[in-house]
Amino acid sequence: MSAVVSASAIPDVGTHFRPRLVKLGEVTVSRFIVGANPIGGYAHQTWQRDEEMRDWYTMERVKELYRLTEAAGVTTHLARADEFIVRALREYRNEGGELIWIAQTCPGVGSIRHGVNNARAGKARCCFIHGGEMDYRVARGETADVFGAIRMIKDLGMAAGVAGHRTDTIQWAADNLELDFFMTCYYNPDDRTRQTARDYHLEEYYGPEDRDAMCALVQQLPRPAIHYKVLAAGRNDPKEAFDYVATAYRPGDAVCVGIFTKEGAGMVQEDVDSLEAALRAKFK
Repeated sequence: MSAVVSASAIPDVGTHFRPRLVKLGEVTVSRFIVGANPIGGYAHQTWQRDEEMRDWYTMERVKELYRLTEAAGVTTHLARADEFIVRALREYRNEGGELIWIAQTCPGVGSIRHGVNNARAGKARCCFIHGGEMDYRVARGETADVFGAIRMIKDLGMAAGVAGHRTDTIQWAADNLELDFFMTCYYNPDDRTRQTARDYHLEEYYGPEDRDAMCALVQQLPRPAIHYKVLAAGRNDPKEAFDYVATAYRPGDAVCVGIFTKEGAGMVQEDVDSLEAALRAKFK
């Protein structure tokens, strides 16, 4: 029998925080966003951890995560524009779910245009270009396709953004593109200027100087930022991590966190509570 989280395990949110809402372009989303790296098995730790996540996240467990997400008041999911996610969201919506999807193009799925088309097919409300792809293209001066992709995203009625692990990637985007939002990674774990995808043979690096530099840049961006990898892929203490987010967060920004429900059905609500408590202490 599949050991899915039962509906009765969904926390009683009556005594907890509900995440506030922000806007990316014309799209209203919750400022706490549930990410999808654990769903795809992208732990950014060890290959064994990757496999553990892939084994755990069956289709039924993904939909259970979606139910936990909405029960915690989170309206928004950020995930790759791949066939598994499109199918999971389709099944979930057919069962009554209403999550807003922010779609990520990615080299592993195909071209940027292919990812945008997948986003459209899956009824995404927002779409952004993969951070590794952006790091690679900006570093090499191969950005011509980026302009067309952003136009395509907007022409299809979605809010448009780009991601980046490097501050120079995000600065280039701010200087050259008309975006609705930026995906700002707190860390630059490996060198994406050599290839768009992660090099699994190299140990990733999570240094505080990268976090400080990206968050300093966030203060200058002309559009909302989605702060991501704020927990350093599970390396940071959650309280410290969310307290730090509060120092860099601007009203209108959002925060994306991946959730591995094998470690507890209450994790979505716990992380919402931690983020909202930190932000409300700052913005009293």
